[in-house]
Order: sequence, then structure tokens, then C-alpha cells
Amino acid sequence: MFEALPEQGVPGAQILDELRELRRADLPTHGGRLFAYVYDPALDGLDELAQAAYAISAHVNGLDPTAFPSLLAMENALVGAAARLLGGDQETVGSVTSGGTESLILAVKAARDSRPEPATPRLVIPSTAHAAFAKAAHYLRVALDVVPVGADLRADPAAMAAAITADTVLVVASAPSYAHGVVDPIPQLAAIAAERGVRFHVDACFGGWVLPYLRRLGADLPPFDLSVPGVTSISVDLHKYAYAPKGVSVLLHRTEELRRPQYFAFAGWPGYTMINPIVSSTRSGGPIAGALATMRHIGDAGYLELARSTREAVGVLAAAVTETDGVSLFAPPETSVVCLTAEDPFVLADELAARGWHTQPQMSFGDLPATIHLTVTAAIAPTAKEFAADLAAAVAATRERGPAPVLDLTGLTPEMITPDLVAGLAEGLGLGGGDFSRMAAVNSLLDTVPPAVREALLTSFLSLLQRPAKTTE
Repeated sequence: MFEALPEQGVPGAQILDELRELRRADLPTHGGRLFAYVYDPALDGLDELAQAAYAISAHVNGLDPTAFPSLLAMENALVGAAARLLGGDQETVGSVTSGGTESLILAVKAARDSRPEPATPRLVIPSTAHAAFAKAAHYLRVALDVVPVGADLRADPAAMAAAITADTVLVVASAPSYAHGVVDPIPQLAAIAAERGVRFHVDACFGGWVLPYLRRLGADLPPFDLSVPGVTSISVDLHKYAYAPKGVSVLLHRTEELRRPQYFAFAGWPGYTMINPIVSSTRSGGPIAGALATMRHIGDAGYLELARSTREAVGVLAAAVTETDGVSLFAPPETSVVCLTAEDPFVLADELAARGWHTQPQMSFGDLPATIHLTVTAAIAPTAKEFAADLAAAVAATRERGPAPVLDLTGLTPEMITPDLVAGLAEGLGLGGGDFSRMAAVNSLLDTVPPAVREALLTSFLSLLQRPAKTTE
């Protein structure tokens, strides 16, 4: 392993070679075979353009827009584009954040701080809402009311209404949900929240940039954005289906008054008065410039064609699942997600990975079984027709291989989990050498334990990974 702080400086060419060598261990971010984590439009020259734009503003600091008005202009342009796409009007305002989690935390903060009277402010979410809302509730000390979804995997309006109390500061829905890719009934939920005088946020971080284009292409999707009465805020990640470099999301509020509690200001110290619209203070202008360059280069017509390619790829993949014995669609493929279930999804995910298809296994939850999630992007369109044969072969290999052996951790509690225990488990499961290509045994084990134990195991394992290599003097 290289030394990050060598005694003498290292030539630039050598450093770049070392970084390229490190990247060889990563999953492929291009090529149309990765169904999670990255969003690839497969457009020639786009990476180079975004990188050049990123470099121009990499050292510009978004902390003070009066010092760096270039970033202010770029952020206002991004917010304006998002507002026009997502049903905003002349009163709509917004902020550029580092990602969906920050956008959701800020939506919760704005709602909480707009209602200082509840001793315990409460957040109402469907059980399919993104985990970032739980993180926001934890960070901001807001009580979290999780409402089970209906059999159709969508938020249940009647159940959501019943969960709203006098202390509820925000109601949330997804467009679409990440796990299953279905859109909650936004108009009904927004009307309920408005009737009760509660803010209503639409989490469109995942698919919000592609949904308007899918609707233009004829997809049967309900209204979901600021054009719906009662929607007070909406979030959309530009580093997803706007295909911008990582680290750019937009949080929109219907009015300036609704946004104002989102800000943090502090003058009670001898330094500069801190005024932050978002969580970060210092932040690089690189991602913002990269996002603006990407959006301007692709354009509205380009995004429509990318959505068309994505929709076609979803259709091909969904047909492959439907026509293959041993797997089935778990949710309707109505947006950009194909969610499937199988006899042994964790072994199947390994077998698909062995054939070059990198998916995202999802654990069982309540009455919902374990599934495999495919995030479909425009880059998948050229390769989608190859999926059916590999899926059939992977299903056959899964049956031949049989279920992964599962350790019995009955009785294990979070308090019993120690670094040594996790290190031993990791070694026993074949993770000691850093090879994560075969994960069925790990995922099968995690699927058998209660969520609190799973959280503690994974936290300890991540902590095990995130430490410097030991050196010998």
C-alpha cells in the first residue's frame, strides 16, 4: 500500500498510475452492467466535459456567495431548472446540497424549526421511505412514526392520515420508493396533509429527474411534484438521472417562507457570522459546475431520449424476469426499477455477479421477502438483451449450488457484538482478504438476524474496514 504522506514528494505520473491501479478493484462504472450506485447515460465525451467543468471550480468555496458569485449563479440556474421540471412557479426557491440525505435532513429541519411549540415534533413516513429519514429523525431529535404500506407497496392514505397528530411537523412520501420503484399516491397524501395543516415533502431524490420524462413518454404515473396542491417541498438528486457528477442534489420549497427555517445562522462568536442554507459550510464548487455543464450539454431533448432508452431497457429486463422460471417481478416496473424475487436471491445475486451483472440484494422486511433491486439507467439499454440468457443460467447455477450455509446467531444481541467477534465472523465468511465477490453467505446471515443486530454487525464491520493498515517499524 502506498504512503499518503511520504517523506519526499512523489512524481505526478506515478501517483496517477497508483490511483488507476486502485480503481481496478472497483465495480465497473460504465458498460451497462451495474444496477446500483452509479448512473451512466453512456454519452461520449460527457465525462470529460464534466471533469473539465469540475476542475474550473474545484477550488471555489460555496461558503460565501458574495466572494464567489459564479457559484451563486450556477446554483440559482440549477434550482431554476429543477423548479421548472418539477412543477414550480415564480415563488419556488431551493438549495443545492451534497446529496439526497442532506436534502432530506434539511427538509425535516425546516419543518421542525417551523413549529417550535411541540415538545416532541413528529415525522410521519411510510415504511418504504428512504432510510435517510430515520437518519434525519435521529440527528434532529424528531420522533419517527413509520406507517406500514399497503399490499401494493405504496403508502396507505388512510393509515398515514391516522398517524398524523397535533405534534406532526412533516408527512413524507416517495416518488418513487427506492426499494421497489413505485410512486406513492401523492395527490391524496398531499391533500390529507394540507387539510391537517402539516407540511408535505415528496422524496423524489432517486427518480425525480426521470419521472417527468417518463410521463411525457406515456408512462401511467400520478402527479407527484409541486404542481400538486399540498406539496410544500420536493427533493431531487442531480447525480442520479440528471447524470451529473457525484455530490449534487436540489431541495425545492414552494415559497421563501417555507424555506426560511432551513437556514442556520450564528453571530455569537468573534469570527465571521455563520449563515448556512445547508448543512455544509465550506464546499467545493466542482460538483456544482460539473452538474451545470452536464445539464446544459444534455438538454431537455437529450433527457427525453435518455428516459426513452431507460424505459425500453426496463421493459426488456422485466420481460426477462417474467419469462424465466424461478424468478418473478416483485413490484410493477413502472419507473426505472426492476425488483425481483427468487428462490434464493442472495445466491442468485452472486451468480449474476459472476456473469458480469452487479445487482443490489435487499433483505426481507416484515412480511416482505428478500429481493434483488436493479436500478436501470440509459447505459443498460445496449446490454439489456444479454440479460435473459445470463439470468436463466444464473438461476440454474443457483439451484445447483444450493443455499448458502448460515451461522446460527440465535440469542446474539447488539451489546454482545465486539470488534473481535466481527473480525472472526468476517474471516470465517471469507471476507478477511477483502474479496467481496461472493456475498451470499454474508447476506443470508444478515437476513436471519433482527434489524438491530444487523445494524450493529454492519457498523462494526465497516469500522473494521475503515482503519489504516498496520505498519511494521
